[in-house]
Amino acid sequence: MHESQKKFTPPPKRFQPRGLSILYEDHDILVVDKMNGLLTVSTDRIKENTAYYLLNDYVRKGVQKSRNRIFIVHRLDRDTSGVLVFAKNEKAKRYLQDEWPKFKKKYSAVVHGRLPDKEGVITSYLAENSIHKMYSVADPKRGKLAKTGYKVLKESKKYSLLEVELLTGRKNQIRVHLSEKNCPVVGDKIYGKKEKGIKRLTLHAASISILHPHTKKMITFEAQVPDYFESLVNS
Repeated sequence: MHESQKKFTPPPKRFQPRGLSILYEDHDILVVDKMNGLLTVSTDRIKENTAYYLLNDYVRKGVQKSRNRIFIVHRLDRDTSGVLVFAKNEKAKRYLQDEWPKFKKKYSAVVHGRLPDKEGVITSYLAENSIHKMYSVADPKRGKLAKTGYKVLKESKKYSLLEVELLTGRKNQIRVHLSEKNCPVVGDKIYGKKEKGIKRLTLHAASISILHPHTKKMITFEAQVPDYFESLVNS
């Protein structure tokens, strides 16, 4: 656990919203560990069971007229777990969004098979098709530049455990890039293969380093990688 998280004592579990663990909170930011299966923001069908809705409720502490609220800085896919950062005021939100591309984001992933290069950067241009699925294109005019760094930490016959660095923030970027390397993320129903007995998408936002909007000091937030990832590779 990092320095800033060590100093912060989270509220008792019973006061924390379901599906979220509060890693850090001050006047400007609220940082949580989101469980997989929980949306970051609402959709046409799901309004209330989202990190955004639950955390707005949390900062208002049950007072409907409270002016306290949170602001979205970035998102995690519904089935991805891990560190999610929210701002608690407009100024902090603007600052974090402007600086976001410069911040360091590390993920943990279990993929099918083995990558021939044990470390590298995957680069392509990503475009979206009519059914909202992302794919790589050769023409820079048709897609947005996407760069994903990776390092193999452990491998078995079937799976590999990777540390992934998100060098650009495109939709589904890690999942697309690894799938196109023929090593899709385990449990990925969109870009991967269906497999019996897999409990979840094995993608986790393990750490994010940001410049604090008020102090401008670099702080790192970490969310423990689920044991399931390691046990899958060991199985």
